[in-house]
Amino acid sequence: MSTPIMTLEQIRETGLAALLERLGPDGMIRFLQQFESGTGDYSAERHQWLDHLTLDQVIAQVQRKQKPGA
Repeated sequence: MSTPIMTLEQIRETGLAALLERLGPDGMIRFLQQFESGTGDYSAERHQWLDHLTLDQVIAQVQRKQKPGA
C-alpha cells in the first residue's frame, strides 16, 4: 500500500482537520496552545547557566535531583 506524498501545507491542513474533528474547536485550540516556538537564544543562555560549572558539579546536581525526596 502506497501513501501519497503530501506537501507541508497539506499535512498541516490535514492535521488541523483531524484535531478539529476529534477534539472540537476548544480542544483543538487548547492543544495548539501547548506548543510555542519561544523566544531568546537558548545557546547563549545555556552558556550563562553552565559556563561557571565544572562537569563534576553538574553531575553532582543531577545526582541530588535523582535522590528520593530531593
